[in-house]
Amino acid sequence: MKSKVYFTKEITPQSVLALYKKLGKELPGNIAIKVHSGEEGNQNFLRPAFWKEIVDYVGGTIVECNTAYEGARNTTDRHRVLLKKHGWSDMYPVDLLDAQGPDLELAVPNGVRIQKNFVGKDIQNYDSALILSHFKGHPMGGYGGALKQLSIGFASSYGKAYIHGIGDPEHFWDREQDAFLEAMADAAGSVVALLKGEIVYINVMKNMSVDCDCCSTAEDPCIGDIGVLISLDPVAIDQACLDLVYACDDPGKSHLIERIESRNGVHTIEAAAALGLGSREYELITV
Repeated sequence: MKSKVYFTKEITPQSVLALYKKLGKELPGNIAIKVHSGEEGNQNFLRPAFWKEIVDYVGGTIVECNTAYEGARNTTDRHRVLLKKHGWSDMYPVDLLDAQGPDLELAVPNGVRIQKNFVGKDIQNYDSALILSHFKGHPMGGYGGALKQLSIGFASSYGKAYIHGIGDPEHFWDREQDAFLEAMADAAGSVVALLKGEIVYINVMKNMSVDCDCCSTAEDPCIGDIGVLISLDPVAIDQACLDLVYACDDPGKSHLIERIESRNGVHTIEAAAALGLGSREYELITV
């Protein structure tokens, strides 16, 4: 059976909430709401106010993890300063999952590239998750969406380096590309298993640069806004976003497609599908 992906061209806080209600999934217990806090200087990340209606409705806690490279988010103290500067901690309760160690080590028994994953230990305090992703390009992954949020997003600072280095953090920057993408898929599967699949995914196709929100100096958006998608399937929602980029008539899409293809970004989706995390076959339901 094809996975259901709901889609609207309207990109507003109200349309995000309407899609969530249309999906009809009630997340149980204590809900982790994963966002991207946005690197210092980045102009494209989705601001806290954009998510307010869905966050207030769900009633969960905003969660993030520290980065593994130089910047304003690579230590707990720096990240907390930025979370306040960007408005997250003023508007919502925020939990920096790896604020204090030790990390939580997750087994990846079926991993193709890595057999363990390191996440912020406070994820153990949550029963389910709402993954709020800004779909855009990425300098290393080709694109960033739901699968990146599951893997790199929930990984601790050490865990991010572990995934990038395919089990060897010392080789963060010189890994083989497809192996890195496969390691991301491996890590994503461990988070899905931990939360027993109690996850909803929202991808927003707005402010789409070739660069990620983790870049302090990012290219401006190269393609017009497309819409908002929601699904219970991280593979299907990311595949649908790629398909919408290819199908649109915006001439700027060539820049985003070049970034995706030059990094073989689709391989993360292929690897995640091979692990059984979801299906590349989906039904796009326009709302």
